[in-house]
Amino acid sequence: MSGRVVHFEVPYDDHDRATAFYREIFGWDVSRWDDFEYDMVSTGPQGEQGPTEPGYIGGGMFRRDGELNAPVVTMGVDDIDATLAQVEAAGGSTVSGKEPVGEMGWSAYFRDCEGNLMGLWQSASPEG
Repeated sequence: MSGRVVHFEVPYDDHDRATAFYREIFGWDVSRWDDFEYDMVSTGPQGEQGPTEPGYIGGGMFRRDGELNAPVVTMGVDDIDATLAQVEAAGGSTVSGKEPVGEMGWSAYFRDCEGNLMGLWQSASPEG
């Protein structure tokens, strides 16, 4: 799974306006995840563990805040801590270290060597 784009995130200022926009124009299914004040986004057929067809990814939406103020592309990795060490050795920086996301896995955010905010995902299951 290492290095593949597995998720995207879109920040918003107005929850209702943003979710309506993406639902109406692109047909996204947007579901509130109250435990995290986060909206899960499905851009195609979805099962319990994520997309059911190859070729698309799901994502999320959240209130714009601090460092998280622009769209984020998230890559899947086998070891977030090791990847953050590589990021820093190559001129990037850690924004938010490894944090659990329920029982599904862990996430982290970093800035690449060009200053872009990017995400990392490490699944709790070996299948990804």
